[in-house]
Amino acid sequence: MQKRRLGRSELDLTVIGFGAWAVGGPWLYGWGRQEDDASIAAIQCALDQGINWIDTAHVYGFGHSEEVVGKAIRGRRDRVLVATKCSRLPDGQGGAFGRLKAASVREELEGSLRRLGVEAIDLYQIHWPEPEEDIEEAWVEIAKAVQQGKVRYAGLSNFNVPQMQRLESIAPIASLQPPYSMLRRGIEEEVLPYCKKQAIGVVAYSPMVSGLLTGKVTAQWVASLPEDDWRKRFNKEFREPNLSANVDLVERTLRPLGEKHGVDPGQVAVAWTLRHPVVTSAIVGGRNARQVEQTVRAAQVQLSDADLAAIEEGLKVREAKLQP
Repeated sequence: MQKRRLGRSELDLTVIGFGAWAVGGPWLYGWGRQEDDASIAAIQCALDQGINWIDTAHVYGFGHSEEVVGKAIRGRRDRVLVATKCSRLPDGQGGAFGRLKAASVREELEGSLRRLGVEAIDLYQIHWPEPEEDIEEAWVEIAKAVQQGKVRYAGLSNFNVPQMQRLESIAPIASLQPPYSMLRRGIEEEVLPYCKKQAIGVVAYSPMVSGLLTGKVTAQWVASLPEDDWRKRFNKEFREPNLSANVDLVERTLRPLGEKHGVDPGQVAVAWTLRHPVVTSAIVGGRNARQVEQTVRAAQVQLSDADLAAIEEGLKVREAKLQP
């Protein structure tokens, strides 16, 4: 699989990374029940298919995702780069709150190292800039961890340009992890140009919008989701009127393009995210080996100018449907 250099680091990432959000199992923002054996099989399939990096976080199942990743990569550490995140702690009610004090960052880091079973984390990221007044304190602590050899490179997730500017004088920013898909393009205006100028790598998450653009989503499918699946409870794109407009985009635009390239609509959505020259890699989750085998095909899709124009037209139609 093609690799791209992550900003100014020495990390070469495959253009698709394995996202371990869902393998954390049930929690407030989880995807419902998930069997660990299926998760481990999915991760190992990803490595066998050529994916060379995994993205997880402490908050994904409050450590459970990291534990599963640790089991899956045991004996394969030399074949995989591991990224994880800090800053989200359990609130005692199934959700999380933000904490970025030096002591909490140290505690989270040590816990992640232990759960993952590694001596150093390849990419350690602040998950959210919350509380914002403490981002410098956390970044100083992560910079210390880099000096100590516990972290190879430090990155950020969900930060805007002014927040990144505040941290650059403290320590280099290897990467930014923002949401980016054809339905969430807000970073195109300021964030992506800034990352290009500063040579900050971009690892985009949710290119298929939490499965929305895979081609399997219908109103009946959403209704069948378990009640503890966060998409059913919190994501407006899975509710009307957005749902019908999104399904129409998939069926009228992405599915025909997928048939043209011999892939599913979801692989077209991932390829669309990867077509941006500033994006290093797209993070795609997988709950079983079959999903992973489908995902990796997106790395081979090269969208033409005509394909991109068709997607833009489809997005205009979708927006028109959502106008009041």
